[in-house]
Amino acid sequence: MITASSPFYTDEHHEFRESVRRFVAEEVTPNVHEWDMAGEIPRDLYYTAGAIGIFGDGFESEYGGHGRRDALLRLVMLQELSMAGSGGFLAALLSNYIGLSPIGRFGTDEIKAKVVAPCMTGDAISALAITEPSGGSDVARITTTARLDGDDYVVNGSKTFITSGMRADYLTVAVRTGGEGPAGISMLVIDGDSPGLSRTKLDKMGWLSSDTATLYFDDVRVPADQLLGEEGTGFSMIVNNFNAERIDMAAQSIAFSRVCFNEALAWARERSTFGRKLAEHQVIRHKLVEMDRRINADQAWCELLAWRLNQGDDPVAEIAELKVSATQAFEFCAREAAQILGGASYLRGDTVERLYREVRVQAIGGGSEEIMRDLASRQLGL
Repeated sequence: MITASSPFYTDEHHEFRESVRRFVAEEVTPNVHEWDMAGEIPRDLYYTAGAIGIFGDGFESEYGGHGRRDALLRLVMLQELSMAGSGGFLAALLSNYIGLSPIGRFGTDEIKAKVVAPCMTGDAISALAITEPSGGSDVARITTTARLDGDDYVVNGSKTFITSGMRADYLTVAVRTGGEGPAGISMLVIDGDSPGLSRTKLDKMGWLSSDTATLYFDDVRVPADQLLGEEGTGFSMIVNNFNAERIDMAAQSIAFSRVCFNEALAWARERSTFGRKLAEHQVIRHKLVEMDRRINADQAWCELLAWRLNQGDDPVAEIAELKVSATQAFEFCAREAAQILGGASYLRGDTVERLYREVRVQAIGGGSEEIMRDLASRQLGL
């Protein structure tokens, strides 16, 4: 369990933590394996989550949001949801955040009323569509085009690795409206039922309960008033979105590491080998201590950065560094937990088995370790 002893948290944070914790215990944890096998989470879960304010951080109150951005509240929510031990569930439920963020910041009142409001209540699902089959992190080279034709943009191209791509009602899509490079990129909101839009489900190593898709746009007509901001400003929207996504993924990874630790500790206290409990063997105790040490260090760093974000700071380099540290700690903890559980961790349905498979997507999604290190070096002026 992620502790709540930090002085950064307020009574509001503690109350929200308890609300999310009850939601996870009652609605999520008993069902995560079933959802993995089904390849999706139930639509009804979005309504339940919406009712306790899961989707509202950073969105205006007139559209059902909390009315402000609170990085610490977001941290509380992410880590409590992560304690269910399923990245797939988390990715599916929270695709609204990455899909809606550009709309919340740059959309017109009309598009917010159309898209943000129903997503806050769970009546609709949003997805972000940036990555293309030809490349991932090199966003400036996207090739999906949007050509203005009268009152519509006509979109052609494809996107892949899109979380909630199969079921999203609204897609926030990076398109090329101008020439080459970042200055030619714009963002459009595309309705999920648009003629000419087709979707193909992708099978994955992990995140089984999160639908992931390749999207195809074949002369898809999109009303011009669903452009976010102005033409040519899409690249900055994408870059700004990444920073929040990276600290989110770091926070999740820290919580997943704690789940691995908890599973390993419980097993070590119960399992006996050579006449002693596993936890009585020094080599096992040292594994557990090292797991706990790494988790605590990253947790403290994450809370500090969330607090700094709330103060108006923008610690881009440190968030990139934290993502590397947290995902590497997750990889370490998943491996050590599997070693402690032994064969039990290799059985489908075991929490450690699920999380072990999900390590790689945490380390790659939102920017790989290599990209994060390079970003941090540039921010530091190296």
